[in-house]
Amino acid sequence: MTALSIPSPSEGVWHLGPFPVRAYALCIIAGIVAAVWLAERRWVRRGGKPGAIQDIALWAVPFGIVGGRLYHVITDPELYFGAGRRPIEALYIWNGGLGIWGAIALGALGAWIGARRVGAPFGEIAAVLAPAIPLAQAIGRWGNWWNQELFGRPTQLPWGLQISPDERPDGYENVATFHPTFLYESLWDVGVVGLVLWIEARFKITGGRLFAVYVMGYTAGRGWIEYLRIDTVNHVLGLRLNVWTSIIVFTAAAAYFVLATRRAKASGAELEAEVTDPVHD
Repeated sequence: MTALSIPSPSEGVWHLGPFPVRAYALCIIAGIVAAVWLAERRWVRRGGKPGAIQDIALWAVPFGIVGGRLYHVITDPELYFGAGRRPIEALYIWNGGLGIWGAIALGALGAWIGARRVGAPFGEIAAVLAPAIPLAQAIGRWGNWWNQELFGRPTQLPWGLQISPDERPDGYENVATFHPTFLYESLWDVGVVGLVLWIEARFKITGGRLFAVYVMGYTAGRGWIEYLRIDTVNHVLGLRLNVWTSIIVFTAAAAYFVLATRRAKASGAELEAEVTDPVHD
């Protein structure tokens, strides 16, 4: 163990009588609350009806949680099914295991349903959520710290993360400190929040394009952070599945951003032409 390192919590569950209070769940809830708060402020500042974001969250949040868990279980089925496994544990979301890709996909569906119900344009909802979602992720990632999970390779750096002997994976029993990938991703997500807000203010980008900026920013960081992790996961062509997912999602978001920007410029040029050179009957 290095002289300087980050300690891990001795426990992440407290009991209030018969009821367990889990730090992982508290981090997820805190992230959701922060995201709704920021998105609501942004929506009202744009002239939206107060309370609309909370109404949309009632759809987006449960859809996102279900989607996140489904992605995790589908991509790592060996953790829950097969000899010696307990399939019922696929439902134990409090033990960790929410895939961001599934959470975003189904969460977006829930947000779309919610937006339709409150009569809000989905593109503008996506824009106000663009910095709010990485804020939620930045806070929620601390749940992994409490659970002592999803850490990276061994390291002797001063900010190495101490992992309890019983939480170390096979082959690393004698290693005390690991890369705190939860911290790397949390800090990266905070940076993405700042990036989205800066691009929005500097270039006046909104709608789906602003959401694409968030997606590109997040996946760019998730790719290299994922590469550091040593938890058991499926590989495709030598790369972790989530690295491939990051590459594919980044490419899709970048393509959408480019095409949407071209359409926006074309529409602006057409509008300018109509104003400066009107056609008279």
